[in-house]
Amino acid sequence: MSTLSIRIPESLHRRVKVLASEDNISINQFIASALAEKLSAIDTENYLEERAKRGSRKKYLKVLAKVKDREPVEGDQ
Repeated sequence: MSTLSIRIPESLHRRVKVLASEDNISINQFIASALAEKLSAIDTENYLEERAKRGSRKKYLKVLAKVKDREPVEGDQ
């Protein structure tokens, strides 16, 4: 476990203190969870960008052309 000192505005500190208390967790746990969530979002975005670079519009259209032209199922309009 690493220790990290950060400076945050008092308003953020008050807000995180309230939210952590509402969830019955420590401020450290709240911040670690928020950081993990942000890192996950960034990693997901990077992964999807890399996958998109490998994509092929030609192959996409070829697969899409296989879909039969029909009315949507009731409720899917």
